[in-house]
Amino acid sequence: MDAARLKQSWSLVGAHGDQVPLYFYSMLFLAHPETRQMFPTNMAGQRDRLVTALGHVVSNVDQVDRLVGFLQDLGADHRKFAVRAEHYPAVGEALLATLQHFLGDQWTEELAQDWAGAYGLVSQVMIDAAQAAEAVSPPWWVAEIVGHERRTFDVAVLTLRPQYLLPFTPGQSIGVSHPAVRSWRYYSPANAPRADGTIELHVRAAPGGAVSSRLVYGSALGDQVHLAAPVGDRMLLWSAGPSDLLLLASGTGWAPVRSLVEQVAAEGSRRKVDLYVGARSQIEFYDNDAMDKLAASYPWLTVTYVVGADLRRPGEFVQPVDRALADADWRSRHVYICGSDEMVSHSVTALTQAGYHAGQLHHEGFGQHWYGPAWRTAVDDPSTPDSSGGVR
Repeated sequence: MDAARLKQSWSLVGAHGDQVPLYFYSMLFLAHPETRQMFPTNMAGQRDRLVTALGHVVSNVDQVDRLVGFLQDLGADHRKFAVRAEHYPAVGEALLATLQHFLGDQWTEELAQDWAGAYGLVSQVMIDAAQAAEAVSPPWWVAEIVGHERRTFDVAVLTLRPQYLLPFTPGQSIGVSHPAVRSWRYYSPANAPRADGTIELHVRAAPGGAVSSRLVYGSALGDQVHLAAPVGDRMLLWSAGPSDLLLLASGTGWAPVRSLVEQVAAEGSRRKVDLYVGARSQIEFYDNDAMDKLAASYPWLTVTYVVGADLRRPGEFVQPVDRALADADWRSRHVYICGSDEMVSHSVTALTQAGYHAGQLHHEGFGQHWYGPAWRTAVDDPSTPDSSGGVR
């Protein structure tokens, strides 16, 4: 298998842009119509994820160690779409047909063998991982909505009770799907694990978001949703060791940060934690009662509210990181950041320019849904919300 030849051919195919996934899915659904039900009704966002996933695999095809974990997670995760071992050959056929179509005369027998071999290895790792996952966890958990509070026009706080314990670590995200919607959306729980197993989610209805809109506007007590296994390790506290913390959050990005505060409390550690929570206006602090309660309960926690817009300064917008950097020097601390892509990007840039090093900055990958990765080939809503709350 010639890795250089694979990379070169993929770069040629990728240059055709949106036509590539469009052709691929057309081939797949025409030849194997039974696979259509595994994908969301709206395929707009789906097309980008296929290209991103293939690009990642091909770019690391000569570094197997970097690929294995990703592919294992991908294979285990795909169980929630009812993907079985017999579906992989159909995808392989569509992939090879797509490559041949766009490469034209440059499609050779040797290249066909390289791609068939590469796909065979990829699919086998995913199949084996899915089979191994069957022994330890279900494809998804069924959960009942036992609490549903509309905090603002487009934000709701949901409390879910899974039928069986769903283990997770604060900072991770959990896939959520409503039975009426063939899509998944990733959210970070706003709580550390509880004795009763309930999970609190903070959901903002994203424009065009099938899952988020259903959860905010079209769900009620007693409804059931499906939950997927938790994913993600970038926001976990273990990577900070015993260090003191600076937490920066905006919008529903407050949810995973709140779970980290609860974890610090549960650990009984002596960390100092300073939390800066931002919103565009005062009325958008939808969970300030919980914030105030946490601040009153723990002397090691300081909470600062940052209102972004100021009518006296039109055109200016203050982010939590701006206020934090103006208040003190936090370079001895590990920093956790959660919010919109814009907020995370601005925060990382500002902190880096102020002398903070990458190893102390913890955040999800802005520009892509890290916990509901853009690499996953059949996932969530087509749009990106203005604050993360766990998907992003």
